[in-house]
Amino acid sequence: MTEIFSYTAYRQLSQMFLTIIFFHGSEYVLALATHGRSNVTLMSLLISKNYLFAMIFSLLEYFIEIVLFPGLKELWWVSNLGLGMVIIGEIIRKTAIITAGQAFTHLIRTYHSEDHKLITHGIYGFARHPGYCGFFIWSVGTQIMLCNPISTIAFAVVVWRFFAQRIPYEEHFLRQFFGSQYVEYAQRVPSGVPFVN
Repeated sequence: MTEIFSYTAYRQLSQMFLTIIFFHGSEYVLALATHGRSNVTLMSLLISKNYLFAMIFSLLEYFIEIVLFPGLKELWWVSNLGLGMVIIGEIIRKTAIITAGQAFTHLIRTYHSEDHKLITHGIYGFARHPGYCGFFIWSVGTQIMLCNPISTIAFAVVVWRFFAQRIPYEEHFLRQFFGSQYVEYAQRVPSGVPFVN
């Protein structure tokens, strides 16, 4: 039981909490900077019931495993790989938000507005949905950082399924808004989420 108070637990859980605070805080701040206070709500923190459930599940897994299998949490090369994924995922996602500017929103646009432009430069030249790509890498990385094998698989599957459904829905509207310009872009540039065309 003393493993819960070990250096390993302190380091990994501190990294996890700082990762979560930075991710959500920076999402909110960027939304405020891009769209203005009157157009941003607490929903821009991106915290849902499903998200909370997933994070609580991952912490339960962590505490159970550190007590029953403490050696599993001592795989520093695995934990550091996860930390690297978290940093890379953050960089990709935040670069996408900054590059897209006002074209980036947390909610899918179902109507076309004058200020909505198709962004194809910068990081969008490598992935159509770099924000989703970054979140996918970030979310799986958080669990690798904690050396949580069950949550790593669960996060990968659940987040992938979410984006596998969301991307076609969003692109339906993008094709309506931008027509052949978007079709050509989609044929040339991958989605950024593995196995999602």
